[in-house]
Amino acid sequence: MASRKAQLTRAGNPWLIFIGIFITIGITLIARHCYPNPKVVQQSQHQYWRRIRLKSTRGIIQDAKGNALVISETKPTFAVDPGLLSSEDLSQIAEVISPEITAKIYTAMNTPSRFMWVDRKPSETEARQLTALKASIRGIIQIDEPYRKYTNQRLMSHVLGFCDVDNRGQAGIEQEWDTTLYSPPGQKVVVRRPGSQPASLFERSPERRTVTPVVTLTLDSRIQYVVEKHLFKAAEDDGAKWAAAVCMNPNTGEIYAMASYPTYDPQNRKSLTLDSLSNVVVSRGYEPGSTFKPIYLGVALDRGWVATDETFFCPARYKVADGYITEASAGVAFGDIDTAHLLIKSSNVGMAQIGVRADRVKTYESLQALGFGQETDIELPGVARGILPYPENWWGITPANIAIGQGLAVTPLQLITAMASIVNGGKLMSPYIVKSAVNSLGEEVYRGEPKVLREVLSPDTARWLREAMRRVVLEGTGKRAGTTITDVAGKTGTAQVSEGGKYSRSRYVASFIGFWPYEDPKYLMLIVIGEPSSGRYYGGELATPPFKQIVEEMAELEYYSQG
Repeated sequence: MASRKAQLTRAGNPWLIFIGIFITIGITLIARHCYPNPKVVQQSQHQYWRRIRLKSTRGIIQDAKGNALVISETKPTFAVDPGLLSSEDLSQIAEVISPEITAKIYTAMNTPSRFMWVDRKPSETEARQLTALKASIRGIIQIDEPYRKYTNQRLMSHVLGFCDVDNRGQAGIEQEWDTTLYSPPGQKVVVRRPGSQPASLFERSPERRTVTPVVTLTLDSRIQYVVEKHLFKAAEDDGAKWAAAVCMNPNTGEIYAMASYPTYDPQNRKSLTLDSLSNVVVSRGYEPGSTFKPIYLGVALDRGWVATDETFFCPARYKVADGYITEASAGVAFGDIDTAHLLIKSSNVGMAQIGVRADRVKTYESLQALGFGQETDIELPGVARGILPYPENWWGITPANIAIGQGLAVTPLQLITAMASIVNGGKLMSPYIVKSAVNSLGEEVYRGEPKVLREVLSPDTARWLREAMRRVVLEGTGKRAGTTITDVAGKTGTAQVSEGGKYSRSRYVASFIGFWPYEDPKYLMLIVIGEPSSGRYYGGELATPPFKQIVEEMAELEYYSQG
């Protein structure tokens, strides 16, 4: 017995060895389960667990009549697995895709890379060719991705904007209302078991989507089409560098049409040039010229710096400080004219006399109250402030220049918004282009409604200015805007473009702003032709013809819609 114990002592107790092995295994299991290697965890999750992004549909943009302007559809997108491609496969693919992408795929074939984009949202021709190749080439991967379809192509492109390849808004309504239109994709977690289909455990989404988001604009597609057709033709015929048009309801601030030239196709990235991307209606500042005179005259009348029955002596040139103000037609002198004829004949000399006598600080305050020199509140991105110089900088000839619409910069939207106060009886309305916005939860997050910002002109002054603007069309510089269909009132404008601190004799901006029907105005529209190169530059000859054509065609639309 003693010898047996001695043998166990020399050989070691087997229970101690078993206990040691058990403790080692236990420690290893605890370490592996409680403190696993991060790389091992990541690999195992890829093998057995996976998060799959759920497809998300971007919302609809529609016009005031409910016509869809932008919708989301699916379009095939193509990628490749470089590891599954042969040289022969690549040579076939190269016949469809660009040499640059072909070179990148060739390089990737010699790397561990297993995924590479070939063409995201290709043209229909490219999609057909790649789909045909996919049947015989195992390495081609097809993925259906959502994309934005602009149902009327270029129509109102500057208002609608466009999206990037991942369907995020980059301009216009698409950008400004991106958070409303874009529904963040949810995630589905699945577990994969050997020999069985993946099993969905649960879905995770930032918000449960119940409806497709919808942004409804105040624009009317029919009016927009008419405005764009005639504006673009006028701009192209006279070789204009840029052009703009905006039509609104002067009583509510509701925008019916907004057009900018040059334009682009939101579905064709090759048409997106720096010049064409800008919505000049809201972003371009320019000197308005004589279209500014009714607004300035309204301020002067309300401030008591001029009377409606006053007479002005208007020679061909009028000296102000160290410079001269001349009439638009060189050498023309109007002589003695009354206040109304300052607008009817568009006298620079007469308006300059008012500018000299006006109080600079009070004029600045009144123009600022009309919205100049500050951003116009509208539901679009890229809104410019324009330029309204501080009154301490109104020295020399500047007060006279501002009275004739030079020496400051306005956007077309600022000008038409201020002019609406004359048309509607003195109220400055906040313009709006979005009627309503409904998010993915079915909640109306915005509703555009008429909003009076402030009273800027007295009703009597506004009425007198409307009468004078009617006479501009009947007997003055705006005769070409007149039509037998309805009574139009308005004001022409011709402004020289400033360059190098001086006014150019070869660069001009021609414009016309008018409203109709005169007795009960429902429409107010501004046409601007920027820097024409045809040799013609007066607002009365360039901007009035397209204005008249638009008015007449809109009347036809209204007639047939009622019939």
